[in-house]
Amino acid sequence: MTKLQELSKLIRYYILISTTEAGSGHSTSALSAVELMCALFFGGVFRYDADRPENPDNDRLIFSKGHASPLLYALWAAAGKISEKELLTLREFGSRLEGHPSLAFPYVDVATGSLGQGLSAGVGMAMAAKMDNRDNRIYVLLGDGEMAEGSNWEAMQLAAYYGLDNLVGIIDVNRLGQTGETMLAYDLDAYRNRVSAFGWETIVVRDGHSFQQISEAYARVFEKRGRPVMIIARTVKGRGVSCLENKDGWHGKALSRDELEAALGELGNIKKDVSGAIDKPEKQTKKPNALPKTSKVQFGAAEYKKGEMVATRKAYGNALVNIFSGFQNMIVLDAGVSNSTFSEIFKKEHPDKFIEMFIAEQNMVGAALGLARRGKLPFVSTFAAFLTRASDQIRMSQYSNAHIVFCGSHAGVSIGQDGPSQMGLEDIAMFRTILGSTVLYPADAVSCEKLVREAAAAEGIVYIRTTRKDTPIIYEKDEEFPIGGCKLLKKSADDKVTIVSAGITVFEALAAADELEKEGIAARVIDCYSVKPIDKGTLLRTAKETDAIITVEDHFAEGGLGEAVASALAGTGAKVHLLAVRKTPKSGKPDELLRYEEISREAIAQKIKGLHGLPEME
Repeated sequence: MTKLQELSKLIRYYILISTTEAGSGHSTSALSAVELMCALFFGGVFRYDADRPENPDNDRLIFSKGHASPLLYALWAAAGKISEKELLTLREFGSRLEGHPSLAFPYVDVATGSLGQGLSAGVGMAMAAKMDNRDNRIYVLLGDGEMAEGSNWEAMQLAAYYGLDNLVGIIDVNRLGQTGETMLAYDLDAYRNRVSAFGWETIVVRDGHSFQQISEAYARVFEKRGRPVMIIARTVKGRGVSCLENKDGWHGKALSRDELEAALGELGNIKKDVSGAIDKPEKQTKKPNALPKTSKVQFGAAEYKKGEMVATRKAYGNALVNIFSGFQNMIVLDAGVSNSTFSEIFKKEHPDKFIEMFIAEQNMVGAALGLARRGKLPFVSTFAAFLTRASDQIRMSQYSNAHIVFCGSHAGVSIGQDGPSQMGLEDIAMFRTILGSTVLYPADAVSCEKLVREAAAAEGIVYIRTTRKDTPIIYEKDEEFPIGGCKLLKKSADDKVTIVSAGITVFEALAAADELEKEGIAARVIDCYSVKPIDKGTLLRTAKETDAIITVEDHFAEGGLGEAVASALAGTGAKVHLLAVRKTPKSGKPDELLRYEEISREAIAQKIKGLHGLPEME
């Protein structure tokens, strides 16, 4: 029996004892891919310095089928990097060995478990390696069930388009999903035809438990150039244990202790002293690609003049160029709308730092995660509405401790005639729910440029919401906008009410305050440009100094600015009234839509007059 065969038995032993001890876990999904991963790790294919997981020359392995985590941990146990004792802590509170791979385990690059996302992250990592002129490969283990996810096919299109020949996918075709047979079952030719149609080199392994066939497949990977490679291997779910092999109903279930004893008997003699060696990568001799020369951008923050009309979406594009000298690990991604988000300004200046991701937002976010995990600073831009398509990818990015800056343009009903399909009205709520996230909503070009810089220097997931229409410059060029702050735009000792706004509604609030002043009502105006974290201190003070707070936003009421303010003031007795989008939007002129949704200057003034028992304005 070869060493790989002995190691595969040991790995199966580790999978079985750890899942039985845990009382749960996906043992069958792990067992099916043992030979595929054993040959990769210990067959001279995978190059990895196990003592330096952060080594940039290491190959990378992503378990997109994250439920097979018992296999991942068993591999590293076989490599001598974790003990059998620790394996028995699988799924326990405080253990590094969580139910699906997380960054608690040092050999995990991205958190997985929500299916259909690992290949996109692999695309980003492969792109980063190309940019850094490195020879390492990115391997992604995929389940056949998750091949129904459209995000995988988005990733495949883009990987082929950019010729990512350092990306290798491995589909574990074990036929069975959670509730029965997968869509294509064991039709390997169908997988091959579909993957080939997307521009990938394909290698079919008819017996995914034959080390000879697997090793031959990996050898062919090194021969391929110019295209990504997909290995499609037929395996048996639950391989090695007769009561599990190719049996439905065992997904996510562990063997009982009695069943475990019988299963270990089938495995036969386990040599626990056998250990697997992983080849280390060759020392990198190539130099990273040279950075491009920077030319002066036509419009910078210093060029804006007070009162000038500039859309914040254009200021975003300008800012990307202006901050590049300080953040040269920046990579800008856009989903086919760079002439609307204005990221095209950066593209023209630094084309080799811009990646066109086309209209495939889920893959764009997944690739941004991969880039972020390899030391890049991704700026991701598209219409705010379309980012909601990638909500799950954004959600998962928080568990990979990624620093990604998102910019959503065309937010709210104020975009006008394009109608509701293009109006981002849920985006603030979506990003506010992310742990540790930052949500920024600039009103003018100066604040936008400064907030883009703040976003680049921040940590975690950052969202910048930009406006389609031109808005007047209201801030001086030397004004600063720290995250967590706000701006008092209008204040007096006689203020009766405070209007809290952000973005486009700041100008409606200012106009309403001016109109109310004519009728003897003093209204304070706050630009709450940092929706999360919010300036709780200023809100508390103004709640004590004025009778009521009115929030006004071009966003649905649920989860937006108003609820952020109300949450910050909860338990204080402050009276908070929310003006937000509450009707089904229509096509129309921006001002018409603001009035229709009752978030216009007229609606703000009427609300405040009603609170003071005064007749509404005509």
